[in-house]
Amino acid sequence: MAQQTGRCEIRTQSYAFRVKTNRHSRATGVAYFDDRGRQHFQKARGVVLSANGAETPRLLLLSSSRRFPQGLANSSGLLGKHLMINGYSGALATFEQPLNVYTSAAVTRVLHDFYEIDPKLGFYGGGRLDARFGRTPISFALGAVPPEVPRWGKAYKTWLAETFSQSMFVTCHATSLPVEDNGFSLDPDLKDAWGLPAPCMTYRDHPDDLKTVKYLQDRALELLAATPATKVWAQPVREQTSAVHLLGTCRMGNDPKTSVVNADHRTHDVLNLFLCDGSSFVTSGRGQPTMTIEALAFRAADRITAAARRGEV
Repeated sequence: MAQQTGRCEIRTQSYAFRVKTNRHSRATGVAYFDDRGRQHFQKARGVVLSANGAETPRLLLLSSSRRFPQGLANSSGLLGKHLMINGYSGALATFEQPLNVYTSAAVTRVLHDFYEIDPKLGFYGGGRLDARFGRTPISFALGAVPPEVPRWGKAYKTWLAETFSQSMFVTCHATSLPVEDNGFSLDPDLKDAWGLPAPCMTYRDHPDDLKTVKYLQDRALELLAATPATKVWAQPVREQTSAVHLLGTCRMGNDPKTSVVNADHRTHDVLNLFLCDGSSFVTSGRGQPTMTIEALAFRAADRITAAARRGEV
């Protein structure tokens, strides 16, 4: 999205791949491909990136120049680092009668009893238990099967058919520590459909995060054990290899040496470039960051508007 002369240009079926700047370190617009692969340039007074914790740092890394050799807005050297994805695991149970939990709203039964874990336990953080189902038949078949059930054949299909509507899933969302080595960089070999370096994700859960997840999972098992469930089991607690929460790769702060954007979501290095998404987080929260991202975006919009009225954009 590029703001120009009091209005917003939103290009559909297009892909931005570079923010361009002038010799005064001001963004002049965005270069992008259209749906036919042709390159265009959208001139702009101000540029707002909202591609979350993966594509926002990737686009800035692709926007390197002689003035910004490590990537645009990266004088701190921290662009793409400190990725947090939230610790995750869960416990499951089946019941004699159909629950049909999948027909309800996905996130309505959240327990915050363990939002702050007692530090005397020996590890940092906390989280919440989300007692819901929220699985499609395919994701249920791939990720919700107890160890003793076959993964193929008639017995497998019978189990899926009999238990899908009789199952409950308690999701454990936990904190992730902002480890500097976790993050996104440009892949040295793999290219995307436009011939640009693909994003390369490097991530390893901190041992402290795994302890937090295990603690929450034990509480989830206790909760399900208190129900008339016919079977209760847990997913393995192990280092994650996939994620949907992508936070912290363009962290917010007052010091340009230790952060990428300031409290107004304005990059320290380029005053008319704003990053408004989950990449600004400095902590991971306790899971489900969407509403926090929305609140910060509304706040950023007010501050960008005020800055534009003062002639600062």
